[in-house]
Amino acid sequence: MTTAHPTVAQYKLKLAHINDTHSHFDANRIQFTLFQQQKELTLYSHTGGYARIGYQLTLARADAVNNQQTFLFLHGGDSFQGTLYFNEFKGKANSDLLNMLKPDAMVLGNHEIDAGNEPVLDFLNDIKFPLLAGNMDLSQECPKKHARLNGHPNLFDLNPQTQTAKVLLKPLGDKQVAIVGITLDQMAEIAGPDEDINFINAIETTKRTVELLKANGIDHIVVLSHLGLDQDKVLAKEVDHISVIVGGHSHTLQGDFKDLGLSNMPYGERVNGTAILHAGKYAETLGLADIEFDTQGQVISLSGGNYFMLDQQFILQSSNDVSPEDYLDVRQVLESHPFILFDDEDPCIQARISQKYRPSLDAMNNKILAFVPRNLIHTRLPSKALPHGSEIAPWVSRSMYQETLESGIEIDFALHNAGGVRQSLDKGEVSLAEVLGRILPFDIPLVAYEIQGKYLFQLLESAINGATNNSVIGTGAGSFPYTYGLKYFYDGKQQLGQRIIKLEILRTNAGVNTWLDVDPNSFYKGVSSSYTASGKEGYHAILQATWSKDIEGLSLPQAFTQFISKMQTLDETIEPQVHYTSHHLTPL
Repeated sequence: MTTAHPTVAQYKLKLAHINDTHSHFDANRIQFTLFQQQKELTLYSHTGGYARIGYQLTLARADAVNNQQTFLFLHGGDSFQGTLYFNEFKGKANSDLLNMLKPDAMVLGNHEIDAGNEPVLDFLNDIKFPLLAGNMDLSQECPKKHARLNGHPNLFDLNPQTQTAKVLLKPLGDKQVAIVGITLDQMAEIAGPDEDINFINAIETTKRTVELLKANGIDHIVVLSHLGLDQDKVLAKEVDHISVIVGGHSHTLQGDFKDLGLSNMPYGERVNGTAILHAGKYAETLGLADIEFDTQGQVISLSGGNYFMLDQQFILQSSNDVSPEDYLDVRQVLESHPFILFDDEDPCIQARISQKYRPSLDAMNNKILAFVPRNLIHTRLPSKALPHGSEIAPWVSRSMYQETLESGIEIDFALHNAGGVRQSLDKGEVSLAEVLGRILPFDIPLVAYEIQGKYLFQLLESAINGATNNSVIGTGAGSFPYTYGLKYFYDGKQQLGQRIIKLEILRTNAGVNTWLDVDPNSFYKGVSSSYTASGKEGYHAILQATWSKDIEGLSLPQAFTQFISKMQTLDETIEPQVHYTSHHLTPL
């Protein structure tokens, strides 16, 4: 006699995900470093973009049907900003092209709400998928305001009665999978939400929402998060019973890509039983995960990774000669790599980009501003390789300083945050499109102000503490300060309030530069972006300025484009004005 075993239901999901795409609709330049025959080779190609992602999504959807999997495609937030496409079309191109990719949901990122409610409302009116923001509290929103978000059918915000997120439910076998969208609760610090909008605690909102879902018999729970990898780990640790977190905000490329000279970290890292997935940035990669759950929503198995989508052709460079054999060896590496696909694309998406959006950008690509004789690397924080931090941010600060002086406004220094610069500047000709589309895509006004010296000590330390999470909960490395005319020395091992151990101001007399100590009791005039001058991300001491005023007709990208057009080249060396000692025991 044989005993019949009950059939165990299988809950299989194919999950596709992207995040922090920042209007990168075209394929992006990519650089890999490979070692072949004891020779270091640098490979240049292009990867990703919406047409290539669209093609791979079509294949993934068909594969899910063939394998009897539920299919989900999720966007981890920050579709806005980033390239000339956004400068030119604002959110219209984003909603149009995202509709063509057909995501099941997207979470609200901080850059969606940089300019307040109105762009979000326009986006909500255009998209054909839900925008999730489960800890966005609209209960105090003015009912008569022009750009009112409360009650919009495409927005899944906070339920004020239960203090839980409004949840998107999708079928999963004979059960349902819940998708919960959670975004940064520090939104007022790093973005520009309307004053009657609140973002409540991300962890507590998620905990209440998960408890409510479990009480209603829904065990398969995906949190679509725009918190960043570190906070996703905290979320997974603090809140039990989350099946999967699909994240964004930190631009984290998960996966083992050390053979290409890139990151090496686990894809689908588990914390407290929760798998965490991130897919890099700028639509360079597509995350594809095959996931199997048990009946209680626990992940039994997860396979997959982040996939590059490369040109068929590539350029190789080396300090030694590059031989035909090197090309063949590298092509073999690429073709056999488990997470490299090639440049097949969706023709409808590509045609939409080429015909509707790209023509407006061509003129800017053809306007050359200057020549850069070497690569200028942008990194938000100093490192062993770059002990003074970014190589391009000091030039941006210098341009702010110089162009403000030339506008007739007397200032002593320029101060800018690292997050306002988005990319490195590659060797070669620099076009207007390169500046406005990649380097400085945020068209932020400049503000002049006067401030007492003691507040300069405070705001620099506070911004650095926040950027490095040194004794405070920061909002990300984007707050790290870069300066021109203001030289600071920060020692993270000192006590709070004593970490700026030296601060100097530049004085120029008859062409001779002299650095003098900043007097805490004296007053100094500076220029910053209006974002920094608003006191966000640790810069709150700047609000102690005795006066501030917008500089008419001068924005951050305008200052830089005017400056480099006059310079024609960036071949000087700027004296380092950032001196940073980490709070970690091991030095940089």
